Amino acid sequence: MERLQKNYGKGRWRKLKGIATIILTEGTACKAELHWYEAHGIGTKEIKIKYIL
Repeated sequence: MERLQKNYGKGRWRKLKGIATIILTEGTACKAELHWYEAHGIGTKEIKIKYIL
């Protein structure tokens, strides 16, 4: 996780995932699995859509 520490600061970085309702560019709402990195005091960074369910 050296890349995250260089870009955003020192912290305990964790990779997390969850399911959320997103709105695509054409206006369609759908559920998707999201992956992101998070550190206490820094917050959520680099959210990525992995799968559209």
